Amino acid sequence: MAGKVSRIVRRERHKRVRKKIEGIASQPRLCVFRSLNHIYAQVIDDSAGKTLVSVSTLEPILKSESNRASKTRKAELAGSLLTRRAAEKGIKRVVFDRGGYQYHGRVKALAETARKGGLEF
Repeated sequence: MAGKVSRIVRRERHKRVRKKIEGIASQPRLCVFRSLNHIYAQVIDDSAGKTLVSVSTLEPILKSESNRASKTRKAELAGSLLTRRAAEKGIKRVVFDRGGYQYHGRVKALAETARKGGLEF
């Protein structure tokens, strides 16, 4: 029961944060979703309703690099891949949407790696 309650609380927190955050073409939104074993990140232009860049630890590129790595290390690899793909699309600035998760662990690892790679938020 505790897992169900924490999921509901996270969703409510995410809704509250999303009222204040919006990605536009000049500064899209970097949205993070964290499951039990994987992490997903998308750069979204909310005004056009389009996903510009997406990354997941399920992708073959990351699976081959991070076969026996920890979940935090996989999140770091996803952050660096996200930065490369965003740079290819010409995206330098984003608004960070942590998805209602605490800024800690895998979410923090992905964000810090993206910052080191050149994304500004």
